[in-house]
Amino acid sequence: MNRQLKEKLQESVTSVLPITAIVLLLSISVAPLDAGVMVLFVFGAILLIFGMGLFTLGADMSMIPLGEGIGVQMSKTRRHIIFPLLTCLLVGVLITVAEPDLQVLATQIPGIPNPVIILAVAAGVGLFLVVAMLRILFRIPLNRLLLVFYIAVFTLAYFAPNDFIPAAFDSGGVTTGPMTVPFIMALGIGLATLRSDKNSGDDSFGLVALCSVGPILSVLLLGLFYTPDVDAAQSVVPMPATTRDAVRFFAEALPDYASEIAVSLLPIFAVFVGFQLLTRRYHGRQILRIVSGFVFTYLGLVLFLTGANVGFMPAGSLIGQSMAAQAFRWLLVPVGMVVGYFIVAAEPAVHVLKKQVEEVSNGAITQKTIGHGLSIGVSVSVGIAMLRILTGVSIVWFLIPGYALSLLLSFCVPPIYTGIAFDSGGVASGPMTATFLLPLAMGACTAIGGNLMTDAFGIVAMVAMTPLITIQLIGFHAEVKKRAAKRTMVQKLSQLEDCIVYFDDEGGAVS
Repeated sequence: MNRQLKEKLQESVTSVLPITAIVLLLSISVAPLDAGVMVLFVFGAILLIFGMGLFTLGADMSMIPLGEGIGVQMSKTRRHIIFPLLTCLLVGVLITVAEPDLQVLATQIPGIPNPVIILAVAAGVGLFLVVAMLRILFRIPLNRLLLVFYIAVFTLAYFAPNDFIPAAFDSGGVTTGPMTVPFIMALGIGLATLRSDKNSGDDSFGLVALCSVGPILSVLLLGLFYTPDVDAAQSVVPMPATTRDAVRFFAEALPDYASEIAVSLLPIFAVFVGFQLLTRRYHGRQILRIVSGFVFTYLGLVLFLTGANVGFMPAGSLIGQSMAAQAFRWLLVPVGMVVGYFIVAAEPAVHVLKKQVEEVSNGAITQKTIGHGLSIGVSVSVGIAMLRILTGVSIVWFLIPGYALSLLLSFCVPPIYTGIAFDSGGVASGPMTATFLLPLAMGACTAIGGNLMTDAFGIVAMVAMTPLITIQLIGFHAEVKKRAAKRTMVQKLSQLEDCIVYFDDEGGAVS
């Protein structure tokens, strides 16, 4: 246990230090921070390191075994498919309501009561988790489903209010956060375990991708009935004036997040208890390990979300305001790209994704490859988001060609890359995006005098979109290299065959 925790903490330090160094560099150059904000940020970074380490350890011990166990059990009851489908629906709703990122986004969308949008998003995830299960069981190609559903998404977007489109796409990104991703990905692996065909590993990915589509559709449908009040979208991030204020902020926030995460984890723990009582799948030490994993997950999420929300949000907002208010506001684009490249490594669910990809692909797709692909994709997306803030260009002009290219690539790469890519989009847009990049965008937008709903919102959607392209381009490149190597091997075998001399029964050479 100590060795595992040490490894997780080392991963956390490696992930958080780059973005911390970038912010500190900005604070002493182009975007000076007040002393209170600096204390918030530094202490927040410390909490992030310990929180991420505990969370990833807890996810390995609890969420992943539970998800795999439920997936395997549902695969065994294929003849009685109604019960597994209802289970997927219920689990999808419960785990989405428990997602802290969704709570953050709901409070930022004006004109709609928080419970309404949370339940709508949860229903979307639950329904599409059912769709994802049916896809695995009946071996439906993921790219075809994605093509159909994204056509439906953009058709609805055409009729939805323009102010509502960025928030709808953002909801698809934040829904698949640190609480949801480990469980859903493990569920997919469990569902595919009992299939013996060669495509079972490929089909274990794609659940996060489909569960990201459901919230977009449900929130777009809400947009047809609710008109957001743009004037109400002026979010104010509290700024501490002194170091004493910074300490008070953490002291006040920690109990709130402790109770919030307890309420969020309780339904998932209840699912574990109910599943164990019904199936008796886990025994002795396994039960103790899973329960311990829930404790680590709880402590990790409390520390991580307190550090991210209290420590990183004010720094992001103030840096955005400072840079946008100066003559060299165009620096927002390259600075945003650098921040985006490193910030994705600080997302807790990214570590879960990279590990599971390497395990399922038997090392053919390494964690390093996925990490580079995600970093490049998020870097490009944040750069585009900052460009949108400066120019006011509609997000639709980026989303439509971006998703069109992603869907086109899905027919040109091996299925496993499509599943990983679309899962990566949801994983990349986690709490760090919601608590640092979104305030950064909102601060810059406020300083420029732009429209928060159309210009600042949408950064999560952009972060969720670009990895779809970069990861599939990696797959396309790997496929091209594989085919080239195959052609080279065939040519060498042909040349070798030409050199072979055959002899007849009398010892004479035969052509």
